Amino acid sequence: MTLQRIVLEFRDGELIARVLYRSSLDGPNPSTKARAREVSALARSSLQDALEALEGGANELVGTSGFTTREDLLSVALPRPDGPAAATRAAS
Repeated sequence: MTLQRIVLEFRDGELIARVLYRSSLDGPNPSTKARAREVSALARSSLQDALEALEGGANELVGTSGFTTREDLLSVALPRPDGPAAATRAAS
């Protein structure tokens, strides 16, 4: 297997790792324990390599993405289960 990318996401005390990799067709099938072990080992060794590189001290900022984080809140009036008249009153 060859690692392509790891994306780490932290949510409410949980770490989600999305691991993109290439492998041959003769590897373990999806949704098997063997596949989970193989991908976990790949992610673990790659993260250890990344940490070792960061400890080396030769790190520099080479660019920024330009992305911003935005959050939009929408309020939509949905039909109520007690009839169309109630939904019309709720919308006005």
